[in-house]
Amino acid sequence: MSSWPDPFPASSRPAGGAAGPDPAQPPARAAGPDPAQPPARDAAAPPAPLRFGYGTNGLADLRLDDALGLLADLGYDGLGLTLDHMHLDPYAPDLAARTARLARRLAELGLGVTIETGARYVLDARRKHGPSLLDAAPDDRARRVDLLLRAVRVAADLGAHAVHCFSGVLPPGTDEDTAWKRLTDSLAAVLDTAAAAGVPLAVEPEPGHLVARLDDFHRLRHLMGDPGPLGLTLDIGHCQCLETSFPADCVRAAAPWLRHVQIEDMRRGVHEHLPFGEGEIDFPPVLAALAASGYQGLTVVELPRHSHAGPHHAELSLPFLRRAEATALASPLPVPSHGDPSATPEGSTS
Repeated sequence: MSSWPDPFPASSRPAGGAAGPDPAQPPARAAGPDPAQPPARDAAAPPAPLRFGYGTNGLADLRLDDALGLLADLGYDGLGLTLDHMHLDPYAPDLAARTARLARRLAELGLGVTIETGARYVLDARRKHGPSLLDAAPDDRARRVDLLLRAVRVAADLGAHAVHCFSGVLPPGTDEDTAWKRLTDSLAAVLDTAAAAGVPLAVEPEPGHLVARLDDFHRLRHLMGDPGPLGLTLDIGHCQCLETSFPADCVRAAAPWLRHVQIEDMRRGVHEHLPFGEGEIDFPPVLAALAASGYQGLTVVELPRHSHAGPHHAELSLPFLRRAEATALASPLPVPSHGDPSATPEGSTS
């Protein structure tokens, strides 16, 4: 397995992430199933085509029904629906009725869906992504839990394949042990509801957050007793940005827990979501690893800062991904080429 140097060493790593593995060594393997081995599948059967979606957080200037029509016309298999004030507002009246109408529309268009909970200001008009599951005030944590519970109910009503969430940033003055306790306590009730609804909760390692890397996800699931409804959202760009392994290796290591995938281009050490071709990721090996894993959830394009040109990027992204998938499945995988692993990464941005 190839390894990257750590772009955020202990002295400079963004607040909120647990210390990563020694960059000179392969990442430590978690207990339980071998994370390098994908789920068993019939080796004689060709991999099923991947299912691509586009995130509505990258289409924020469109009405939801217009976004659905666009994605269906472009040939997408589904969408990552971010619950936000402009797209299925989880706090506006008649949520159940609006969700039922959306379910009918998705069925008409043949679109699958996953539910994402990363809206910037849906809970707090003045604090981005606030409040979080790590906040000091129990009432603040409860507001984030309430959003996740609403998301699970929406996901169940829509037949979504997962609900995405993230931990949040370590609050100033909070030690990590306290933060992990708040996180596990907050997620416990959500996981109970998710189990009853039959919808997995897919936690995303996010640069700068308490759960920042795959190792942090494994710490979370072990602290919680490895509950069945707890899965992983893997953002391919974040693998390029922050992990010590190449993105395709991250996919193989994460395969047993994959419940949702986000995808975009990115550069090493820079947390900036980029259109395909503008970063450093070699996509055919990544898509080959996804196909070989047997993952059949949506792989959703994540370009939230490109909403001003969302239809344009949606139109370009799917052909790019289909070409990369065809390349991956038509020829033996090349040795990954990601530039010089010993190069000093650029500074991180959010």
